[in-house]
Amino acid sequence: QVQLVESGGGLVEPGGSLRLSCEASGIEFDETSIMYWYRQAPGKEREWVATVFGDGRPAYRDSVLGRFTISRENAKRTAWLQMNSLKSEDTAVYICKVNNRIATYWGQGTQVTVSS
Repeated sequence: QVQLVESGGGLVEPGGSLRLSCEASGIEFDETSIMYWYRQAPGKEREWVATVFGDGRPAYRDSVLGRFTISRENAKRTAWLQMNSLKSEDTAVYICKVNNRIATYWGQGTQVTVSS
């Protein structure tokens, strides 16, 4: 069964931190697989947040650069998104995506709420 399971979301005050994880199962997964984080806020379109390639090389949208860190461990089939200095505008459902040589897979998402 194909699964991308995200966890780590929650409620945090502005300036706080959260660490999201995404574990892939039931799919082909190796160093050629690319892992992504997207987010979708209420009433807004889904937007790309970060990418981590098989060699660990990251890429980020400008608004999270310097605050978020994406990483992965291939043996664990898992990617993480460390989010620091969170702002209210980071509030969204964070969704994991994996591209492998066969297909693209999406998780269900985990809610992140930044509020005092």
